[in-house]
This record gives sequence, structure tokens and C-alpha cells, in this order.
Amino acid sequence: MELTFLDWLIILLYIAVAIYIGFRYRNRASRSLSDFFLGGRKLPWFIAGISMVATTFAADTPLAVTEMVSQHGISGNWLWWNMLIGGMLTTFFFADLWRRANVLTELEFIEFRYSGKAAAFLRGFKSVYLGLFLNILIISWVNLALESILQVFFDIPQGYLIWYVAGAMLVASFYSTLAGLLGVAITDAIQFVIAMAGSIILAIIVLSTEQVGGITGLKEQVPSWAFQFFPRIGSGQGEGDIASTLSISLGAFLAYIGVQWWASWYPGAEPGGGGYVAQRMMSTKNEKHATGATLFFQIAHYAIRPWPWILVALATLVLYPGLGEGEERLGYVMAIRDYLPPGLTGLLLVAMLAAYMSTISTQLNWGASFIVNDFYKRFLHKRTRSGKEESHYVMISRLVTILIMLLSLYVTTIVTSITQVWHFVLECGAGLGLVLILRWYWQRVNAWSEITATIVPFIVFAVAKFGYGLHFPESFFITVGITTIAWLMVTWITPRTDPQVLHEFYRRVHPPGLWTIDRPLTKEKNKRIPLLVTSWLSSILFTYSILFMIGKIIFLEWGWSLMWFALALTGFLIFRRNIKKLF
Repeated sequence: MELTFLDWLIILLYIAVAIYIGFRYRNRASRSLSDFFLGGRKLPWFIAGISMVATTFAADTPLAVTEMVSQHGISGNWLWWNMLIGGMLTTFFFADLWRRANVLTELEFIEFRYSGKAAAFLRGFKSVYLGLFLNILIISWVNLALESILQVFFDIPQGYLIWYVAGAMLVASFYSTLAGLLGVAITDAIQFVIAMAGSIILAIIVLSTEQVGGITGLKEQVPSWAFQFFPRIGSGQGEGDIASTLSISLGAFLAYIGVQWWASWYPGAEPGGGGYVAQRMMSTKNEKHATGATLFFQIAHYAIRPWPWILVALATLVLYPGLGEGEERLGYVMAIRDYLPPGLTGLLLVAMLAAYMSTISTQLNWGASFIVNDFYKRFLHKRTRSGKEESHYVMISRLVTILIMLLSLYVTTIVTSITQVWHFVLECGAGLGLVLILRWYWQRVNAWSEITATIVPFIVFAVAKFGYGLHFPESFFITVGITTIAWLMVTWITPRTDPQVLHEFYRRVHPPGLWTIDRPLTKEKNKRIPLLVTSWLSSILFTYSILFMIGKIIFLEWGWSLMWFALALTGFLIFRRNIKKLF
């Protein structure tokens, strides 16, 4: 495919804006590590929230949704929609706590909350595991998705794709290296607008084609099972129109809805907050902005953003019926290539490039924060009295950002698929989530609790899978159960956290829960828990209802849309009343 002058002009303008932002905020990012990695802790809720949403919109996201919808219809999205439960838990139970903790990274929190050599070991291990190893895998996966997009568009030989990816990654690393998180967040806001506008335009144009014939034509040509919003619980394949609807066993349903959101650690959906979500919460002006940013992220991520992708995915069932298993995801890119006029093709390419760069820039900045603040600064660098330490750390941060970029490019050349790695990560984080939640609410949790919950799942998963041939969800339940028993036993037989560390943590954060340090204050804080619980549940009701209401409006099902509107309004009124009392 050949791009026109207008297409190239749009692409070059976007790249120029990204580079300008890097230069625009470079001086502010150079002041300190806090300025480089947290934007000086001055981000308003909407910038931080949009940045969260933009980061989760990678180049592969609409392709993955297309594959889910092609195979299982709209109900296939429950494979990620279920994570809203844990996301809203983070919003109301942890966002304000993260902001009050006033740490630079989530790993710095480890030695703020725990004490002794165990805490130091845990912080150092996680800085390398998360900041380098896992981060490089994530970036490599996103790079592979961009390669697929470029190959469909331009038919570039496989051996040359990595150079095009390197060019896109170089731009992302350039502005993230210069401007730090503030530049990343500002660019994310622009990227989000471009990516969403492009997705909506593509959906409108594809639905308007003669082959599809609008929503009415789509519903006439696509089997009715594809329009089912909910999975079918059961082990059979079903008959007729429900044959291809996402069908999951009762055990898998319970794992997704009842256990996974609180028990399992997974990048981007960490129980209690973590990763780039925690970074954005800690970068906001205050606790209220942290909560607002996280609430906006959950609503936009789960309720608003998916529908343009879903509509294009349904249209590809009509436009490209011959795509085989594993090729369905390419239907999204083929629709861009085949149905957009000059100018709009460039806009959609920019949208995909923006989605790619928003994720890459965040991963580079986030990973560098762990390596510099939690490994280099904590364990390697000998402090001086020169007064230039902050500028030194910022320089090292920029060098580490470039290093992560180069390592990720190398890994991209040798990795073909890491789908199995993601299953591995999900199962090997089973049981850790409860520790990440309770360390804020139960003072008896110590560093050995988290170390145990981090290591035991690897062992149990290996034995369950390779020793007994078990698979998800059976292996998941077993891993969660054994890990939970193990870390609880270790918690009671290992020494308590140093009281002085606990006092400092409690003095700064003031968490509710099982704390004996200041019983009157704890009792007062615990009065908020019923409000937090009802806010959590009502916000889940609101977000899911908005999601389904929009879908029913799109598919012209007015009765159902009114019902979901009534439920959304109920949820909104409840959590709005509670928020006024909480803040």
C-alpha cells in the first residue's frame, strides 16, 4: 500500500508534536527524580486519568478485541471486562493511600512499610524483575503487534520490520527521556484524543460500507450469537446460535469473577494498585485527584472505549469471512487499509502509532524508575556531598531509559509469541494479590509475607502443570489456596515489622483496618469502610450499566437501553452521595 502526501504529512506532524513536547518540558523534568518520574506530583486528575487510559491502549489492543469478538462475539470481552472489579477496588480503597504514602515508586513503598534485610531484598529483587525482565517482555509484545500492523499495510519483509519499529520506539524514547512523566502524560492526552477519534471514524466508515449496510445490515448478516453480551456458563458447546458464544465452565467463571480480581497479580490490574496506575496516582496533586483520576480511568477503559473496536470487529466478520484461526485480529488493520480514503488512512496510522507510543513511553519511564530509584540509588550509588545528586540521578534515568529501549529491541528480534508467558505470569501471580491488599490494612503483614506470596506460586504452578497436568482454572484455584495458606503461616512465625517503621507508615498514611498504633484514629477511619464498600459496588454497577447501555443504543434495542440507563443512574446516585461524604 502506498501513502499519499497528505497521509505522510499527518504522520510527520504528529511526530513533530511529540518531539516538541519533549523539548518543551525537558528543563522541568531535569530538576529531580520526583519531577522526572512523577511530574513534580502536580498532575490534575484528568491528565493523570487520561494518561492511564492511553497507556492501556497499545497498538495490539484493538487487534486483540477483534480476535476475541471474531471467535466468541461480544461476550469474549469478559476475558478482560472482569478486571473492572479489582480496578474499582483500587479506586476507592487504595488511590488516596498511595498518594498519602508520598513515595517515589511502588517499590520504595516496600521499605516504607516493611523493615529489615527481607524488605531490602524484596525491593531489590522486584526492581530488576519488574523494571527490567517483565518490562522488556511487555515492550517486546507491543513491538510485535506494531510489526504485524506494518506488515499488513506495507508488506515489509520480515527482516526489515525491526528497523521501522526501532524508528517509532526512538521517537517515544526521545520525548520520554527528555521530558519524563510530565511529557509522557501530556503526550498521552494528545495520543488518546487521536487514537479514539481514529477508532470512531473507522467504525463509522466501515459500518457505512455497502457490504455491511449499517447497524441493520450488520445484524442481518452476523449470527446472533455474536451480539450476546454475556458468556454462557457451562461446559458444553451449545447448539444453534449460541454455539460460538463464549462458553466457560462454572469453575472458570468463579475464577474470573470471584477470585482473580483479588488473588492474582497481573500487570496493569494489580490488586491494590501498582505499576503505571500507582505511578499516576502518586503523580497527582492530592488524594482527591488521585481518586478522581483512577475513577475516570476505570469508566473510560471499560465502559466507553471498547465500542468502536467491537463494531469494527463485528464488521470484519462480514468483510473478511475467510480469515482463519489466528488471523482474525488482522481484520482490523485490513479494514484500515482497504476502506479509508487518503488523509484518513494517515490519521488511522497515526492513531495506531499514538497507541503504540503511549504504551512504550510509559513502560520506559516506569521501568527506569525502578532500576534507578530502587536498585541503583538504593544499592549501588555512594552518596556524595556535592549537592548534585538529583541531576546525577536524572542523567542515569535517561541512560537507563535508552538501555531498556535497546534491550527491548533485541528481545523483539528473538521472540515470536509470548502468549504462553502471559498465562505463566497470571498463574505465577496467583495468591500474591491478597498480600498486596492486606499490607495496607493489617499491620501483622511483613516482608516475609510478600516474599512467600511471590515465590510459592512459581513452585505450585510448576508442580500442578508439569507434575499433574493441571490447567486453568483448576491449577489457579490450587495455587491460590496453597499460596494463601503458606504466606499466612509465614506471617505468624516470622518477626513482626519494626514498630518504629509501622508508626511512621501509619502516621503518614492513616489507613483503616486492623491497626493498634492509634486505636481512636483507627476506629474513626474504620467508620468509612461501609461507605467505601458501597461506593465500590455502586461504581461497578454504574460502569457495567453504562457499557451495556451504550451497546444497546448502538444496536437500536431501546427497551434494554432504558433498563441499563436506570441501573446506571442508580449506581451513579449512590456513589456520588458517598463521594461527597468521603471527601
